[in-house]
Amino acid sequence: MSTASWFSRALLPWYRENRRDLPWRRTTDPYRIWLSEVILQQTRVDQGLAYWKRCVKHYPRVRDLAAAPEDEVLKLWQGLGYYRRARNLLAAAKQVVDEHDGKFPQDHKALMRLKGVGDYTASAIASICFGLPEPVVDGNVYRVLSRAFGIATPIDSTAGRKEFRTLAATLLDREEPGDHNQAVMELGATVCTPRSPRCGECPLARKCIARATDRAGELPVKQGRTTLRTRYFNYLHIVVAGRTYLRKRTGKDIWQGLYEFPLIESKKVLSEPALLRAVGMGWKVQGRQRPVKHVLSHQVIMATFWQVLPPAGSKAEKDWVAVKPAALHAYAVPRLIEWYVENSSAKAR
Repeated sequence: MSTASWFSRALLPWYRENRRDLPWRRTTDPYRIWLSEVILQQTRVDQGLAYWKRCVKHYPRVRDLAAAPEDEVLKLWQGLGYYRRARNLLAAAKQVVDEHDGKFPQDHKALMRLKGVGDYTASAIASICFGLPEPVVDGNVYRVLSRAFGIATPIDSTAGRKEFRTLAATLLDREEPGDHNQAVMELGATVCTPRSPRCGECPLARKCIARATDRAGELPVKQGRTTLRTRYFNYLHIVVAGRTYLRKRTGKDIWQGLYEFPLIESKKVLSEPALLRAVGMGWKVQGRQRPVKHVLSHQVIMATFWQVLPPAGSKAEKDWVAVKPAALHAYAVPRLIEWYVENSSAKAR
């Protein structure tokens, strides 16, 4: 162990006694560990557990995932957001099958060559599954280390990322790197929380600088927040002959590969006359859902749902798909569309 072994000596017994009983902690299968790490980058454990179980049920082996259609994987991921991770998940599974004969590489650098796998995920797999001394650094780890050692270097700076990774590597218990990494993350998730940390229950409390100096609320430090871009979406809810039109999003934008209603993007919230000018002659507005605010990591979507009727005899656009109401649930859609469909169905009942 390192000279800072007090850290692991305090942390590991606490972890073994207090850790949450999670299914991916009962295995060292890199496929299942990888699934858990990718899913938990998106959401909390309580929600992520259900997604993990569904993934494992549908695709018990990495070969099963690699053979899955993209639309099916996106549908299974629906609700987690940041769908690029789902597409990367599928691409990485194909790499494992095609380049490694269905077995995850037992090397940090090789793991990082998998699509969507960065230092954090590679280190988690390497340490937990293969016992390699690779330090894991995520949001929980930043918080624990910044508070325990009183570090005010911004965690979103180049200097900060380097400093914290170096410290994490120095502290790492090289005999039990997997448990050590999980212990730090568990402490950050359950005790050393962003708000109202339970310092009285913390195994590091006696040596924690933030606690001694009453600075837990100030640490960790970030340089600044990303400016959110606001976009205005006008969704056309079109029902013709009992079928609803959807279209698949393409291009390098949010929700790539997901389905949505036909869309008109505008520079501001549109009035009814303005919408009718945008769609063209002969369209009729039958109803309108007031603008809904949907916040993403770097964007705010102000979405207005318009129930509209196209001109008699008009043809649908080539990329529109006519879907029966009972089949809508089979399409992978953004959470915003899912919310509208659920609320529309509730009102119809």
